[in-house]
Amino acid sequence: MKPNDAPVLDNSSKYSVPGLERGLLILRQFSRHEPVLSAPELARRLGIPRSTVFRLLATLEQLGQIRRDSTGRDYCLDSGVLQLGFELLASRELTEIGRPFLEQLRDATGCSCNLVVRDGRSIVYVGRAVQPGPLVNTVQLGTRLPAYATLFGRVVLQDTSFEALQALYPEEYFHRITDKTPATVGDLYRMIQADRANDYVFDADYYESGIATLAVPVFGGYDRKVVGALGITISSKNVNPHYIESLAAKACQASRELSGLLDHIVPATGTHY
Repeated sequence: MKPNDAPVLDNSSKYSVPGLERGLLILRQFSRHEPVLSAPELARRLGIPRSTVFRLLATLEQLGQIRRDSTGRDYCLDSGVLQLGFELLASRELTEIGRPFLEQLRDATGCSCNLVVRDGRSIVYVGRAVQPGPLVNTVQLGTRLPAYATLFGRVVLQDTSFEALQALYPEEYFHRITDKTPATVGDLYRMIQADRANDYVFDADYYESGIATLAVPVFGGYDRKVVGALGITISSKNVNPHYIESLAAKACQASRELSGLLDHIVPATGTHY
C-alpha cells in the first residue's frame, strides 16, 4: 500500500460516521509529493464508488477544503484545510512559548498570571502560572468564559470590526453577568474602541466579585494581529493606582517580548482557538 493509501474503514463502532471518515481520508491522500489527484484515483484508493467520491469532493469544495486545479478536472487542497493546520500550530506555539513568560511575570509581580486565546464566542485559558495565596480564582487550564463578558475577551476582540462582532453576536441583548457587562454588541464595541487607546485594560469585579484583572494583548504574525491576551489577577482590595501602573509596566514588557517571538511564528488568524 502506498504511504497515502487509505486504510480499511472500520465501521464497527455505533458512533462511526462513514461520510466524515471518508471525507477526512480524502484530505489525507494529498501530500507534497502528490498535490493534485483525480476523482477516479481517489475512488480507487478509498475503494468506494466514484459517485460517492464526487459527492464528497463537492462537499469539501463547498467548505473550502479543496479546489479544482488549473485543468478544472482534478483536485488539490485549498486554504481552508491549511488554516486548520495553522490554527493548531499557532495554539501550540503560543501556549508553549508563552509558558516561561507567564512564570517570569508571576515571579516579578507575585501575582497569578494567565494566558488566554479566543475560540469563537469564548475565551479559553491556555496557560497559567499560579501564585499560592489566599486569593481564590475559579478558573483553571481549559476554562471557557464568554468573551463579551470578560476583560480578556475585550482584549482578544480588539481586531474585530463592528460588522464581525454583529455576526458573532446576533442577539439583541447579552446575558449580563455583572452590572459591568455590556448590554448590547454596540456597548461592547464602544468598550473595545476605548481599550484600543490604552496599552492595557484593568477593572475590578468585572466578571467575578473580589477579583481584579489586568489584561494586555499579545500580537503575532507578520501583520501583528491580536492572537491572545496576557493578564494578571489580583484581589479587588489591592486596587491602588501606583500598584496597578507597576503591574501594567511588567505585563506590557512581557507582552512585547512574547509578541516579538511570535512575529514570525504564529500566523495571523483573526480568530483563535
